[in-house]
Amino acid sequence: MKQKVTPFLMFNDQLEAAMAFYTATFPDSEIRNVARTGKDGPVSSAEFVVGGQVFMGYNGGPYFSFSEGFSLYVDCEDQAEVDAYWDTLVKAGATPTACGWIKDPFGLSWQIVPRRFMELIRDENPKKVQAVMDAMMKMVKLDVAALERAYNEA
Repeated sequence: MKQKVTPFLMFNDQLEAAMAFYTATFPDSEIRNVARTGKDGPVSSAEFVVGGQVFMGYNGGPYFSFSEGFSLYVDCEDQAEVDAYWDTLVKAGATPTACGWIKDPFGLSWQIVPRRFMELIRDENPKKVQAVMDAMMKMVKLDVAALERAYNEA
C-alpha cells in the first residue's frame, strides 16, 4: 500500500551516502528508486525506506538544512538496542546533543528512545513521572536503569 504522506528530505549533496548509511543501520530498509544527473552522474533524488518508513530525498544544494524542528524517533526495545543505534551513529560521526537526541553526520536529528521511558512517563503518579523527566533531562544518551531508579525512588 502506498503512503499518502511521505517525508521529503532535502540534502546538500549527501543523499546517496545518507541512504546507504540509513539502510545499513536500520532493519526493514531499502533504496527503491534513484534518479541520477546524467547516465553516470550523482544521485539527484530517490525514494527509500528506513525502518519501514518511506522517504523521498533530494540533493538540493546548500539552500536547505535540517533543524531539530524535525527529528526521527526510534522506538528501541531495550537498553541494548539504544546502545547499538547510538554507537552506530556516533561511529559514523554523529553528534550527541541531549535527552536521547543525536544529530547524524548529514545534519538530521534522531531521538533514540527506549520503550521503557515511554512506559514510565505514562504512569498515573505525577511525582514518579516528574522524577523520570528530571532524570532524563540530565542525560545525553538515555539510560533505562537510571530512569527506573528515578521512578522507583520517587
